[in-house]
Parts: sequence; C-alpha cells; structure tokens
Amino acid sequence: MSVTAVAPESPPRGEMPLADHLREARRRTVRAAAALVVGVVVGYLLSDHVLDVLRAPIEELGESRQASLNYDTVTAAFDLKLKIAIFSGIVLSSPVWFLELVAFVTPGLTGRERRAATGFLLAAVPLFAGGCAFGFWLFPHMVRVLAGFSSTEDTTILTASYYVDFVLRVVLATGIAFVLPVFLVALNLLGVLPARTLLRGWRAIVVVIVLFSALVTPAADVMSMFFVAAPMSVLFGAALVVTQVHDRRTARSLPTAE
Repeated sequence: MSVTAVAPESPPRGEMPLADHLREARRRTVRAAAALVVGVVVGYLLSDHVLDVLRAPIEELGESRQASLNYDTVTAAFDLKLKIAIFSGIVLSSPVWFLELVAFVTPGLTGRERRAATGFLLAAVPLFAGGCAFGFWLFPHMVRVLAGFSSTEDTTILTASYYVDFVLRVVLATGIAFVLPVFLVALNLLGVLPARTLLRGWRAIVVVIVLFSALVTPAADVMSMFFVAAPMSVLFGAALVVTQVHDRRTARSLPTAE
C-alpha cells in the first residue's frame, strides 16, 4: 500500500498569511516612523525660519501700532518650536509614509480599485499642496483684517501658541477643502456615488462651500471668503463634469458588454 504525500495548500494568488501581513505592516511602519523622526528634526532646525515667516504680518502691523507675539509661560517658546517641528515633520515625511501606506493597501485591491486609487493620488497630492499654499498666502490678509478692528492707539499683543494654531488651521482647512472634490470623483469611479446624485444636490453643496469659506475666513472680510469659495466651486464643477463623463462612458459600454 502506497502513501501519497499531500502538499500543504498554498494561499491563493494575491493573498498572504496573517503573519506575513503583520511583518509587512511592521516593516512599513518602521520606515514611516524613521522618516517622521528625520522630518521632525529638520523641522526643529527650521522652526526659527518658519516663525520669521509667520511673524511677518505682525511686523507689518507694528509699523502703524504696537504689535508683538507674546509667550505667556516659561516653556511657551520651546513648546511652540516643538509644535512647529512636529507639524513640519509630518509634512516633510508625508511622501514617505503616504507611499508606504499605499504600497501596503494596494496589493489587496482589484484592478479597478487600483486605477481609482492611482488617479486619486495623482490628483490629491498636488491639490492638497496647492490648497495649503493658498491658505499660506491667505492668512496674512486675514491677520491684517482681523487686527484692523482695533484702534491704532491700542496695543496688539497676540499669544504665540494661539496665533500659530490659527495659521495652521487656515492652511490645513484650505488644503483639505481642495482635496474634497477628488474624493467625490474617486467614489464615482468606484460606483458608489452616481453623477446624477451630485447633480441633484449641487445647490446644497454650493451652500456648504460658502458656509465653510465663511467659517475659515473673517466674518467682515467678504473678499477672503470669495477667494476661498471661488476655487472650491470651480473644483466641484470640474468634479461634476468628470463624473458625468465617466457615467456616460460606463452606460455606453454596457450594451457592448452584454
């Protein structure tokens, strides 16, 4: 009587055991963490230069009135430099940890999902960078408008930590806002969000854009609100066109496939 050896079943192609997944996640996490540490160190070395840029609107105010940044505790200056270093480290290391995240997730996606993810990355990264740059350009104007409500005889003393938090919120808000239309296109490519749904709700979306612009800009500065709402509306219009073209192509290809 012969005994036939049975080979152990191998995982299906494109899959890997849980232990391999954990090792892969650990390896990519270590790389991302190392890039983050390097970015934080570089950000700390550049923190004085970043503060000089952020301090420029305050120095401009100082030409017409007394204006300065204020550190209200002994450790406030160090805490502020550390905050700038961490934020700068996240931004500087973002290409590394973002690519590591995509490389870990992509093997488990289908071909259609990979194409949607690739298109999302190619559009989202420059749009986010452009949105952050736009917010960085916008915040000095917002500072001048908000500080202009006080009399020239008064002294403008700004808490440094609050001031930097205000700038970071403006920069991040505009960066994220510029990426939101790409999310709509990605959901449409995945078949989750039809173009007709966006078309039916375009009025509500425009209202949301205006409200968001009003929240991130001074209430009395209508031009700043317009500068934020206008590019977001244009990006939403472009997303609406792309989703309509995609849905029409999909509808035309269905009879051929059948």
